[in-house]
Amino acid sequence: MKLQGHTAFKYVTGQQLESSASRGWTNVLAEHWNHEAGALPSLLPRETEVAVLLSGRSVVYREGAGLKQRTLGRSGTVWLCPAGIREELIDFEQPLHDCLHIFLPADPFAECMLQDLDIDPARAGLRYEAIGYDPFIEQIALAIHRELGRETSAGRLLIESLGQSLSAYLVNRYSELPLNLSRHAPTPKPFDRRRLARVMDFIDAHIEQNFTVADLATVACMSHAHFARSFKATTGQAPREFVSQLRLERAKQMLADDRQPMTEIAFSAGFSSHSNFTRAFRNATGTTPGDYRRRHRGLPAAGT
Repeated sequence: MKLQGHTAFKYVTGQQLESSASRGWTNVLAEHWNHEAGALPSLLPRETEVAVLLSGRSVVYREGAGLKQRTLGRSGTVWLCPAGIREELIDFEQPLHDCLHIFLPADPFAECMLQDLDIDPARAGLRYEAIGYDPFIEQIALAIHRELGRETSAGRLLIESLGQSLSAYLVNRYSELPLNLSRHAPTPKPFDRRRLARVMDFIDAHIEQNFTVADLATVACMSHAHFARSFKATTGQAPREFVSQLRLERAKQMLADDRQPMTEIAFSAGFSSHSNFTRAFRNATGTTPGDYRRRHRGLPAAGT
């Protein structure tokens, strides 16, 4: 599902620093903003917005859902606005810099609630709430921000998993109605040989494409959450880690062929640009793709 967000219409006093709009992420849109002091226009959001202050301090006043909230913001402060809740007023009494805005679908948790928790998603509406500090949401936001700034080869799979975790946490912690989610997840069982073969064949055939964990779960005929747990129980790695390692090895093989353009290799490895591929390859191997290719040919590295 492609999310639109609403920051261009809402945050008229701010400056957008980064956006995931071109990354092809599934069911998550993230934008990094600096906001100057001032009041914002009223807006009825189509999507659920989770705004997280990553650093610094500010004071934010807002009105919505019949509530008036004045929050002293610091690192880890969260402003939650569910889809369909009109915010009548937002006033940044002080500048609000380094804020990550995470957009989720209006009903982000329906599938996981139905499949894994057997809960009617109609009972799982979120509250309009200003949260002084939530360490779990803060860590999710920091992970999303890292991927936004430094793209990785399996970043889409990572963001999909983070979005699922955030959605499940929100419905558990900030639902309008109390939900009994105290049951423990069952101990994951490894895949049988036939199911594992189907999943591995799919990964091998689509390694150059931006598939999702949900796609893999469909191949395995399992729910998203059950698949992710069983995959790790089988391989010892989360899906994104496994796919990232495969794409890195494939990139190394392609670099051995001098005829393969770097940009083509970057796209095949799951990156949106050559520069992001170079950065991630250097972080993983300690060398750039160009130097790796030169060493494979027996040539000295650049600058030596």
